[in-house]
Amino acid sequence: MRRRFLAFGLLALLLPSAAWAQQVTVFAAASLTDAMKDISAAWEKQGHPALRLSFASSSTLARQIEQGAPANLFASADEKWMDYLAKANTIVPETRKDLLSNELVLVVPKDRARKVTIGPNLDLAALLGPNGRIATGDPAHVPVGIYAKQALTKLGLWAKVEPRLARAEDVRGALLLVERGEAPAGIVYATDAAVSPGVVIAGTFPKSSHDRITYPFAVVRTGDTPEARALMAYLAGPEARAIFVRRGFVPD
Repeated sequence: MRRRFLAFGLLALLLPSAAWAQQVTVFAAASLTDAMKDISAAWEKQGHPALRLSFASSSTLARQIEQGAPANLFASADEKWMDYLAKANTIVPETRKDLLSNELVLVVPKDRARKVTIGPNLDLAALLGPNGRIATGDPAHVPVGIYAKQALTKLGLWAKVEPRLARAEDVRGALLLVERGEAPAGIVYATDAAVSPGVVIAGTFPKSSHDRITYPFAVVRTGDTPEARALMAYLAGPEARAIFVRRGFVPD
């Protein structure tokens, strides 16, 4: 037994210190799912433990962090929910950085592909049919739904769309409804549309119709560790930036 402990201690001295670093837990907006999985793989190749990733709507994650969920980093799909945690004094202010941007798009099932011009004259009734609904995140709290409501309101379409909204818990839930054909159309981010083989983009919402889609990242106060700070620096660096670009995000 003594030899085993001695051998273990010798191994610890020989291995790089990064191999013994603390695993970092990242709470990230659902739209970051594929990119953050790629980031985790690249981070692990550098000798760090694989990231522990938790994906959901930014609103859900922010509330979990506020209630004490163990997270080191938070990545939001809008400023609102990062501001929410900042006001609750649960993030480290100097670590907060807007790293990415995205586009808001209208998607339809691939087997019903069409192109439309998104503007005040968009005929949503023709797009949805007599009983169809348009899927997006719940505009009461989910960022993609909030952006969607802003855009539809700006274009004068909200009053017609609101009664026919299929409110999903996050953007991936909305995407799934369109993939399955349960909704003839959906409003999601361009990066989500890009990873789905079951949908196509019918049109892109004008940038002027909604707030700029931004992704602020920050270290959570209760999870502020050297490894969390190192990951934050990595996320803002060139290797992570290239990964985000490959996934369709626009770096800030």
